Amino acid sequence: MKYVIIIADGGADFPLPQLDGRTPFAAARKPNTDRISIEGRQGIVATTPDDMPCGSDICCMSLLGYDPAKYHTGRAPIEAASLGIELGNTDWAFRANLVTVADHKMLDHSAGHISNAEAYRLLTEFSASQDWSGMTFIPGVSYRNILVDTSGQQDWSALSTTPPHDIPGESINQYLPNQAPHSDVLLQLMNDSESFFTNHEVNITRRQLGELPATQLWIWGQGRKPQMNRFEQRFGLRGAMITAVDLLAGLAKLIGWDRLDVPGQTSYHDTDYAAAGSAAIKALASYDIVCVHVESPDEASHAADAKTKVEAIESIDQHIVGPLLETLSHTESGFRMLYMPDHYTAVSTRKHDPTPVPFAMCGRHVNSVLQQPFTEANAKQSDLHIKYGHELIEYFLRSGQPEK
Repeated sequence: MKYVIIIADGGADFPLPQLDGRTPFAAARKPNTDRISIEGRQGIVATTPDDMPCGSDICCMSLLGYDPAKYHTGRAPIEAASLGIELGNTDWAFRANLVTVADHKMLDHSAGHISNAEAYRLLTEFSASQDWSGMTFIPGVSYRNILVDTSGQQDWSALSTTPPHDIPGESINQYLPNQAPHSDVLLQLMNDSESFFTNHEVNITRRQLGELPATQLWIWGQGRKPQMNRFEQRFGLRGAMITAVDLLAGLAKLIGWDRLDVPGQTSYHDTDYAAAGSAAIKALASYDIVCVHVESPDEASHAADAKTKVEAIESIDQHIVGPLLETLSHTESGFRMLYMPDHYTAVSTRKHDPTPVPFAMCGRHVNSVLQQPFTEANAKQSDLHIKYGHELIEYFLRSGQPEK
């Protein structure tokens, strides 16, 4: 058997007036995705556990079969793993976003989709200007960077931080690191970055080009290294991940999957969807399970761009779902495919939402119950509602299978 998971990050949404009261999934032309739900099964699954925040770190961990209540220690340590950062037992990792703040409001969580080269220069030059013992900045991809505290002198477990993409347009004052022990260290770093970036050449050029400047660093997502069992040990399947995002690459590494380097992959609608689809087909020759993660629907939602979100869903369908279904349909050993978003990202609010997400799966021993196109409303009408997100993967891999 071959298994494929396709994650349309943040694809789920609520009805939008600009789409004539439809959701992006309902508005998009996606015949291949609809084929999965019509020939197979669709349902809903709660990927955000109670009392935990809704974010891709928690939701994708859940989706891949790992209970966040047991394994989640913070977002930054997962991304640190993707960068090859080895955390010691007393080390702490943080996310350090390059953001745009104006009039004390979070204008953009990505500093206008700042390029890798610009981000690298800002972060490395700022880091060189600092003299904080044990605090090290590591450049990531675009606006996503990592800060590591190896001093062993601070316990950050009481610290409360907020993802910048959760507060678009809001005042940052109430979301700054709280008054936990040592929070003044992070506040000072954030303030110092604001002063350093103000007249930096990168930002001067960006303003001249009409682009958003990176006004400061936003530090959040702290945690220590998680301990996760290898996927192959649990399920006997060798896996691979295709993604442009460090978070998913980090999760893959922590569960023992290979991250496949596919040129042209980005977090936005300019990503090479066809290259991702082709790489997934090729990977099926070497791996038992292949996951294709596409970030573009989520980023379109954060930008309140319903049109691009629909286009992203259609591109995933045309260039990834379709070619994979065609290839898998000729697999003599059989296959299963799972398509789903990790969470809702509402175009109307530009925020994540913990509403249980729709999913559809098809393949060997998967029988159709509700022969309807893939939408949030149709999935909710199904009799298949999974309360604990981390249980979905076992249902996908093993339900309906004859006993060995």
